[in-house]
Amino acid sequence: MAAKGFIKLLEIAERSRQRTLGLPLDGKAVEYWSGIGFTLDGQYFLAAMGEVSEVLAVPRYTHVPGVKSWMKGIANVRGRLLPVMDMLGYFNRVSSLQEHRRRLLVIDQGDIFSGLVVDEVLGMQHFPVQSYSSEVAGVHRELLPFVQGAFWREETEWAVFSLARLVEDPGFLQAANA
Repeated sequence: MAAKGFIKLLEIAERSRQRTLGLPLDGKAVEYWSGIGFTLDGQYFLAAMGEVSEVLAVPRYTHVPGVKSWMKGIANVRGRLLPVMDMLGYFNRVSSLQEHRRRLLVIDQGDIFSGLVVDEVLGMQHFPVQSYSSEVAGVHRELLPFVQGAFWREETEWAVFSLARLVEDPGFLQAANA
């Protein structure tokens, strides 16, 4: 009886070995970095997975008087009041897309619950860690303080944008007109 169990284990071990054919023999598997891809003004960006809690179509919102133009308004999202802010507007830029075609990245970290309007969301993106560069070439100057390097894919730069750094920026926290 014990011999049959041992033989079965050997068969399972052999099938496992056969299925690992083609995997790196030296144990050096490729490590990947994953983020949410989005565009602003024709440039490609990534947000770290932990910084975006969800992606939505831009919801209907109510305008708020006495705020800066990039503060679009307040929306009710599942019973919570969500400030809706235009990222390009914050950087004194204008999107060429109609608002109904744009998307909202929702940030829900600690005391911060905000929606950031971007041109489009490109879903989860995965990049080999070795394609990362701390140098960034094609990002608008205004956005550079919030960019932490870039990944490259097929000659396209994907800048890593720190949403956490943006929502901590004193200018971003002061949406009221002075």
